[in-house]
Amino acid sequence: MIDNHNRVVNYLRISVTDRCNFRCVYCMPPNGVHWLDHSEVLTYEEILRLVAVFSREGISKIRLTGGEPLVRSGLANLIHEIKIMGVIDDISLTTNGSLLPPMAHNLKTAGLDRVNISLDTVNPARFQRITTCGRLDDTLHGIESALDAGLTPLKINVVLTESLLEADLAYFIQQVYRHPISVRFIEYMPIGGTGVGNGPDIGTIKKMLSMAVGRQALRPVINVRGNGPAKYYQLPKARGTFGFITPISDHFCGECNRLRLTADGKLRPCLLSNKEIDVKTPLRNGASDRELALLFHEAIREKPHEHSLCRASGYPDFKRRMSQIGG
Repeated sequence: MIDNHNRVVNYLRISVTDRCNFRCVYCMPPNGVHWLDHSEVLTYEEILRLVAVFSREGISKIRLTGGEPLVRSGLANLIHEIKIMGVIDDISLTTNGSLLPPMAHNLKTAGLDRVNISLDTVNPARFQRITTCGRLDDTLHGIESALDAGLTPLKINVVLTESLLEADLAYFIQQVYRHPISVRFIEYMPIGGTGVGNGPDIGTIKKMLSMAVGRQALRPVINVRGNGPAKYYQLPKARGTFGFITPISDHFCGECNRLRLTADGKLRPCLLSNKEIDVKTPLRNGASDRELALLFHEAIREKPHEHSLCRASGYPDFKRRMSQIGG
């Protein structure tokens, strides 16, 4: 599906739950969030209906998110049902990794292609401070289980906060030489909590990576599988890559190819906008496939040309936090 700005929109991020077993300080405000009642959350049957309708309008790639998607039971069955539709080319998952070890092989068998795992630091104390209640070892075991199950290419998402230090970069360099993974550094976006400060900028990270390996230059790579906006680079003789995602300093709105479906059934044309289109209410009131498709087209028309985070007027008053959107 091509939108008004000539962008091909073929990617849908589906939040299957707003709940999470972590309480990351940049994702949730200090006082927490109001959890959705189970009756407010889309059922798997409703998600499958929307996937079937939206696939006919051009959606061919799906990412399952949360909250933490692995806290919702029956996720492997949902993945299997999406897979056997035969209309989705790529099914991926974003997770904190902590619940993945006993589930990784079943998810792969069900039809999951790959995972992104969030890991902002490998220092146990700083990890716990960011996640509030997470254990570093659980996420590291999740990474191991993803690789073992073949949920690849595995991507590690690193939000650039003040917790990222040179020791973390040394670990990530070690991993890209050891495994065919991609470590992606993501600029901090101010739509969650405020319990941690900004870290180094992308330019500084690139310099630190090059200096850490004897000033060897990062070279661009263009064949990394994925649906997102990262720009990828590789160090000489490394098996993996580094990716850089810059929603603030160098926004990629002109290439945005996605819509988001929240756990409570709202289509969001843009992560960094309050605009939402309710599809759950019509769905539960007996809307036809054609009526649901028209709501999809409305969301496409509402995709903005750019977001407003870079404007001097400041940040918008976001009505949802990152954990309530699915990232």
